[in-house]
Amino acid sequence: MLYRLLLFFFSSAKNTNDNITTISPFHTTTTEPNSITKISPLHTTETTPNNITTISPLHTTATVQSLVCQNGGTLQQEQCICNESWTGAVCNISNFCSGQKPTTNSKFTFPKTVLGQFASSAERCPPETTNAGMHQASALCNRNTHLFDPPNIINCSLTLDNINTQVSGATVEVKRNLSFSTQILTSIPEWLTPHNITNAAQIAKALLSDQHITDIAVSAVTTVSQLLNASREIFSSVNNTAISELTKTLQEVSLREEPNPLLVQPNIAVQSLKGQANSTKPILQVQLIAFKGQSDNFSTDRIKLYTTKAEINQTGVDFQINITFSKGFNKTIGFVLYDNDQFFQSKSFKPSLDTKRRVISANLEENPENVHFTITPSADSTMSLNDFACVFWSYSENDWITDGCTKTVNSSGSAGCSCKNQQKANFAILMAFDINYNYSKALHWISIIGCALSVLGLCATALYQIRTRKSRGGSPTLLVVNICLSMTVFYLLFVFGINNPVKHMNVTRVSGENIVPESDHHKYRDEGPCTAFTALLQYFLLATFTWNTLYGINVYMLFHGPVSGTPRWFPKVCMAVGWGLPAVIVSISLGSTYRVDEPLGYRQEEFCWLASVDHKQTFSTKKPMLWGFVLPSLIMLISSTAILLYFSYNICKTDPNLNTSRKTPLKMKIFSSFSLAVILGLSWLIGYILLITHEETLKLILSFVFCLLNTTQGVQIFILFTLKPFLNSNPAILNSLHAPEIGLHKKSLYLWKNNKQESIESIESYISSDH
Repeated sequence: MLYRLLLFFFSSAKNTNDNITTISPFHTTTTEPNSITKISPLHTTETTPNNITTISPLHTTATVQSLVCQNGGTLQQEQCICNESWTGAVCNISNFCSGQKPTTNSKFTFPKTVLGQFASSAERCPPETTNAGMHQASALCNRNTHLFDPPNIINCSLTLDNINTQVSGATVEVKRNLSFSTQILTSIPEWLTPHNITNAAQIAKALLSDQHITDIAVSAVTTVSQLLNASREIFSSVNNTAISELTKTLQEVSLREEPNPLLVQPNIAVQSLKGQANSTKPILQVQLIAFKGQSDNFSTDRIKLYTTKAEINQTGVDFQINITFSKGFNKTIGFVLYDNDQFFQSKSFKPSLDTKRRVISANLEENPENVHFTITPSADSTMSLNDFACVFWSYSENDWITDGCTKTVNSSGSAGCSCKNQQKANFAILMAFDINYNYSKALHWISIIGCALSVLGLCATALYQIRTRKSRGGSPTLLVVNICLSMTVFYLLFVFGINNPVKHMNVTRVSGENIVPESDHHKYRDEGPCTAFTALLQYFLLATFTWNTLYGINVYMLFHGPVSGTPRWFPKVCMAVGWGLPAVIVSISLGSTYRVDEPLGYRQEEFCWLASVDHKQTFSTKKPMLWGFVLPSLIMLISSTAILLYFSYNICKTDPNLNTSRKTPLKMKIFSSFSLAVILGLSWLIGYILLITHEETLKLILSFVFCLLNTTQGVQIFILFTLKPFLNSNPAILNSLHAPEIGLHKKSLYLWKNNKQESIESIESYISSDH
């Protein structure tokens, strides 16, 4: 527990496996639980005692008990969740092409690839070409043969600019070559720039405008899927017109009468369904569902279209869309599924969390009665849904709008939406999440006792220093008293103010209003004293380090000016620096990171301490933890360490001209160095050692040592700088306790100007006993 109580000064991290807040140096280790669900389309009907027919999955107890998932599949909700390379009830049916050469004469080799997807060759374009380092060829993993089709080879000097100028008006064969070249040139996400994405979008639009679903369209859809791998920062600079035209073209593609299962790629899927004009039983409902596999990408066997009542309203899916008609539909319905919203860059909604916002494009040739869709939140267990908005994309406003849509929350926790009179629209649900903060419990009793004893010890030390100030002068008393003052206030703030008194418990608060949220991260306004406690903790802890360093500087100046001692101006400078420098650092930290609407830019939520991680729970250099505490305190600790080494070296040096009877005992030298180390607060260096320690046993040992030394630092100062001198000044008590004899006061007799060893003995006595 001590480890958790004090290492928060360096960083805090969440462990999502057990939802317990733990403290660790600067980095987080997060294991996300596998919450993927696979749905079987097989259903049977059951009749309840009230003669109400319900729908339930077709399962038997014997089958469930004997179900053993193979090839890395995991059993969840009585279903085997397969990785993308396998399919079937127990993940025993291969869904990939083995890594191989497509033909015996081929010079290209390809890795293991999922059926229906393109593989990039291991061979790359040579260094002297324009596309040096780019894959030189690609091949489609054929669904029917489970083998790679003949490879498509790129001209290593060809660029997307060249392709964009050639694709318009090209013959079918030329378009085929250009489509495969475009697919290869967009296969590496790190190579995608705003200019490349704009070119590729224009090329894909031109290729998809062809009225026939061919291998050209398959390659073009693959290119579109690859574009969605680019980062949000890259897409923010992409030409919006090119992307809008591409999404409109995809809508038209989905309405074609020849559905092709190959138009499903990891980040995009295009599906269509043709109505039956002369059917005696018109189709009144159409449902498309998609559920996750282990890879969380689109796959043909995980996207289903249903038209019968028994198949409607399945649960546990990743997302589903239901379209109802009052008189049935006779024409074509098309769907385009986007795995993220990169093609729909909003001006009003600014996401900051690493969550997916899938987009469902429903395109109809006739007006529907209602479009209802649900999406399961994609956030992991570290976040919970706070609110959401049901929206569709407006090409005129180039943003999400909510007109005609209402929202509901299902019992399963999925966000549901209904929209009226939308014949062609790209639908989405914009969700705002709460981070699941894990607030600390009351401080452990050992820490409370340690801090309480330290406060008492520091108060006693300050009083003793003031009462005996005439025996040592003004500067030493000033320094020690201010160290005791800053440390006392810090300990009190730590005990009474470290826990956040205002706790935001994460309960879904879905409002009735369908309003687009500003971000996917729900923010709370500052509504408590936690920020004030954080600022005070930062100030008095930095003040403690500053006064410790000033004390070390005073010792250093005693070595360099043994006759005159410290200058007269030194106490005034100490007061200005000791209390002024921490105030400057705190002011900069607050002014640059704190906002009333976003207090977590400055502080944490679980503890009233400086913020160190971003919304993705990774350490951020923009947070004040680094430059508002870690770096300033590290600089001061390094300075204090250098002064301690200098002090220890000088007192351990032996002057050959000095009479051996005048030598300081080794015990006295060690005691002096240890006393200086305590007053300088060098035990905090253990915390920095923890930052670079990866061996768990050593880290645990250092954690307890760090906490023990720092909670009792006030007690140590009391023993070394108050109790010890007090015992030395009372011989009767000293003799009864058999304490070692140590010089009482700083008394120096300078017989000549350069008697430095005499001065060193005086400084040793100054450090070890006089305080």
